Amino acid sequence: MMPMPIQPARISAATLTTALGRGRRTHVDALARMRPGLRPALGSESEPNGAKPVLDELTAPCWVGVVDGLDDAPLTGTLAAFDCRNNRLAAVALETDNFAAQVEAARRRRGAHRIGLFLGTSTSGIRHSELCYRRYVEQNLPGLGDDLRFDSTHAYISVADFCRRRLRLAGPAMVISTACSSGAKTFAAAHRALSVGLCDAAVVGGVDTLCATTLLGFQALGLLSPTACTPWGLGRSGISIGEGAAFALLELAQDERSQGDAGAPALLGYGESDDAYHIASPHPEGAGALLAMRAALETAGLQPADIDYINLHGTGTPANDLAEDRAVTALFANAVPVSATKGWTGHTLGAAGAVEAVLSLLCIEHGLLPGTLNTATPDPELTAHLVRRSERRRLDRVLSNAFGFAGNNCALVLGRI
Repeated sequence: MMPMPIQPARISAATLTTALGRGRRTHVDALARMRPGLRPALGSESEPNGAKPVLDELTAPCWVGVVDGLDDAPLTGTLAAFDCRNNRLAAVALETDNFAAQVEAARRRRGAHRIGLFLGTSTSGIRHSELCYRRYVEQNLPGLGDDLRFDSTHAYISVADFCRRRLRLAGPAMVISTACSSGAKTFAAAHRALSVGLCDAAVVGGVDTLCATTLLGFQALGLLSPTACTPWGLGRSGISIGEGAAFALLELAQDERSQGDAGAPALLGYGESDDAYHIASPHPEGAGALLAMRAALETAGLQPADIDYINLHGTGTPANDLAEDRAVTALFANAVPVSATKGWTGHTLGAAGAVEAVLSLLCIEHGLLPGTLNTATPDPELTAHLVRRSERRRLDRVLSNAFGFAGNNCALVLGRI
């Protein structure tokens, strides 16, 4: 059965924080000026972090996207039990672009019980657990004591519990963890909740931070690039991991309590699929990715020609980029410009789908077609219409792709009502 067109969801507020900095304006400036956010993980005298490695456990060279200042921003007071790097990043992002205040206005207007919360993550507070274990092993102590605080740091639900308390929300809340598609899937999950009346508004997004488990895991898989990642590039060798957080506030359009919908930024459609081809590799022809993109167009009531730009998942790994290129060209040929923004931020994992959805919204708002940073020579085997340098251009409808391990795929169509 083909998906039916959905009622658009107005995006009333949005924010993001990545290695590029804090807030919407910083990210627009970086995309327009082709200013990178990645740095060597092992440190360099010429880099902002000097000679100090980002993580002591790292031994192999790689580049990462770091959000500066988190080490000096502990959570205190009634939320101190949630203190870990992931929740610190969430706290910073919520205060950026006046986002928390806009959620508070919606809470007063609609009621705390009528605002849902849907967040994506893959690491949650794993870094806190790593540091706890290392400290106790190095000190030869018999147990972890109270330091670990598993439920409020390590567990996936931690970031939702923290954000729910910080925003004083009481509606339905959940965490989605489907690897790299997690943040994008929160938009789809929230729209379904809005459509059936579980809530009147929803905070969606994703938060993920750097940890040794992820970096060393991708290194063991041979998927970690020793240099800044080069999506769609000839000779590309893998990903650069970054940390980031992005949030958006969704409300169904044409709601009697929603004013000024015409021309507002919105979620127009979404598509999800699971090709289940392999636990870590995509279907070589991008079969699941193609299904997700088709469904996104169908739920938006659009044709391929209606899309002005595609924000690729674009990880920089040989297999992923090839599979996505085949899926994109099967649906769009090479008629629609495409690019990947992970060369700026790194792959923010469970937050990537949300980060890139907000980036897509900014591109629509500012008439900006972002290039593909670091990619000097495109791979001639990939035939999608790759944009290498940023340019100003009107964009009305953008498709944003997020494809995760085991073929957990999600595509979002963003535009204006």
